[in-house]
Formats: sequence, structure tokens, C-alpha cells
Amino acid sequence: MVARMLGASILLCMADVLHSFAIEEKGDVYNRMACPAFLMFVNTAYLAGMTFELPCRCKPKEVSSVVWYFQKNMENHKPTILTDLAGTRVVDSGHIRVGSNLLKRFSIRMFSLIIFHSQESDSGHYLCGTDKGDFFYGYDVDVQPTKHIRVAFMDKDEHIQDDSTAKDFNLFTTFWDWTRCDRCGVRGEQRRIGLCYMQSPWLHPRYRTAMPNVTSCGSNAVPAHLQKPGHLRRPEIAIRSCLTPCQEKKVHKEGIQGISDVISKLSQKPWLSRIPTQFHRQLLGGDLVITCPGARPEHAVAWDKESVRLYLSHYLIGVNKTMRIFIDHGNHLHIQQIKVNDEGTYFCWREGKLVAAFRLRVIKWHQHWRTFNDPETIYAIKNIGLSYLIISALFIVIHVCRQCWRASRCLTRV
Repeated sequence: MVARMLGASILLCMADVLHSFAIEEKGDVYNRMACPAFLMFVNTAYLAGMTFELPCRCKPKEVSSVVWYFQKNMENHKPTILTDLAGTRVVDSGHIRVGSNLLKRFSIRMFSLIIFHSQESDSGHYLCGTDKGDFFYGYDVDVQPTKHIRVAFMDKDEHIQDDSTAKDFNLFTTFWDWTRCDRCGVRGEQRRIGLCYMQSPWLHPRYRTAMPNVTSCGSNAVPAHLQKPGHLRRPEIAIRSCLTPCQEKKVHKEGIQGISDVISKLSQKPWLSRIPTQFHRQLLGGDLVITCPGARPEHAVAWDKESVRLYLSHYLIGVNKTMRIFIDHGNHLHIQQIKVNDEGTYFCWREGKLVAAFRLRVIKWHQHWRTFNDPETIYAIKNIGLSYLIISALFIVIHVCRQCWRASRCLTRV
């Protein structure tokens, strides 16, 4: 028994050493990559509602912390500081509200800036630097609107938009890769996001793009006379059905056990593999937004309410304008004007795996009838009575003074 415990301890220590080595290697990336001599802006585009990460890909070796700045465009010479100068500002993503200010929707972790529930107004320049105003790396972020987004359901033989060609530019849609099947073992869905891009020889040379003379339609690299045509083309999403079997759990060979099995046997307790569950209590008639833990914009995310599948073909935002329950383009589940029958357990799938559960309980606002023995009632009666006495006394004093003034005037006339 002692030998087995010693072996398990050695394995755990080795795992910690390897994990520390991996973190050290990751942190050393910033020291190996040289910063450009002339600040360039790397173009990147997302859909509104997405949560995305902007890594600071380079920094001087002597710099231990970074400060992120936001600049709407080149004409704005005073960028907004997105963190206090004492260090990084950490925001819990569970406390982020949709539609809040940018300064309340970001977090900085490992020199990377994370924007939660992005909005169209978040488009602009994001610069990584120091509190003295020295910039190392810059992004040109284009958050494209989803208000009039085009959705094509491939199972219904719907097609994507055609390219637009003009004299000075070409407009087209660049699609991300198809996501994985969002569920396993049952019918799932795949999603493919398409964003608007422009090809033109008149783009600003200070912006770095994946292909020459190509940038997203809302980029600051687009000259002023071409910005209006770029906003006319809508982003689009393609959705199709899929079916993927679930991966079978690996069975250990005879005589070979995982560390978890060894520890569970040593402690004589079964090893329970449960899905993390969050509990939400919401008032009747309120609104709730649920985020799938660890989900990124490129991930395949699906939602279920107990045994009911919330497919995008029926619950994607914009499919039905009267929906109370819908999934936005950032993979967040919205429940508006909560009713009693909305109670239950909601499950989140990520990349074909069930990763989290959310148990919702709807509570009613109970009206509490006050009695004369309650301290609050006694306090209110005292204040109301005292106010009434003061007002009555003032009324009497004013009335007496007025009568005295009239009497004095009559005496002077006589």
C-alpha cells in the first residue's frame, strides 16, 4: 500500500513539473518574437455578440506587464486605457451584461485582451503597450453587425450571396471552416460563419492583412469613399445537419491504471465524473443570458433543455421575431420574460461534448403585508405623524401671523 501511494505521488509530481515546463515555454514566446520597428495594425473581423481574444504577440524582455489601449480610428489621438496603471484588471465573464460599456466587458489574462459580448461600436484599433505610451503590437478589429445578417440553411437548399464587382473594389464573403458537429450520438448541426471582405488597390498600407489588397469591409484600411459600399453587404451564416457518433471511453488494459483510478482505490471512494452544474434563481418576468463555459467564436456550441434539442434552425436569433428563447451569433442562450414553465435544466454542448448544465429556478415576487407590530411600520407611522404635526404647526403659525398683520393694519387706519 505504501509503495503504491509513493508511486502515485511521484506521478503527480512529474505531472506538475511537466505542466510548469509547458507554462514557461508558453511565456517565453513573447521574448522570442521581435516587435516590428514600425507599428502595423493586424486586421481581424468578428460578428457582433462574439467573445474574442487579442494576444499581445510581442513585447520587450524587460517589460513585465502590459497596458491595452483602444483607439476608434487614426483621427482619435487620445486612446482609451483599458486597464488601470497598477496592473491588469480581471473581470468575471459570468458578470458581464450584454450591451454594457466596453470598459466593463473586457479582461486581461497572460498579456491577452479578452472582449466579452462584442458590439459593433467596439470596432477600432487595439494597441498593446506600456503605461508610458510605448506601443508594441496593434490590431484593427472589425465587429460586423448581425442585425440584418443572412442565414442560409443548406438542408433547405438555400444559397449564399454572390460576389459584387465594381470599378475600384470587389466585395465577397470569406467563410470560416465548418465547425464540428455540435452534438454526438444524436442529430446535430454544423455552422459556417461568413464575413464581408473587400479587395481594392486603394487600401491603406499601414494595415497588415492575410492577403495583399484584401481586408474586412469595416476595417479602417478602407478609404472613406469606399466605406459606404462595404457596409451594404451583409455577413452570412450557413447551417447544415450532421450526425457524429460519440467517442468511446478508453478502457485501461489489464494491469494498467490511471492516476485517478489509483487515488480512488486508495481512498476507497468511487471516482465520480459529473458535468459542472450552475444554479440560477431568476425572478418571474426577468431576462437571463447563459454563456457556455470555455466556448470560443470558432467552436461548435449547442443547447438543450433537458431532452428537448434547441436547434439553430428553430432557435437562432432572427429566425422568428417573436421568440422569447433564442441563441445569438455568439452562442449565448437568451431567455426573455421568464415564465414558470422555463424552469428546468439546460445543457451546453461544446465541440460535440456535453460540458455544462444550468439549473434554472423561477421565483415569484411575494408581496409581504405589513402589520402594526412591524418595526418598519412603527417607524413609518412615527415619521408620518411627526411630519403632519410640523406641517400643522407651520400652518397655524402662518395663519396667526397673517391675522395679526391684518389686525395691526386696521388699528393703524383707525
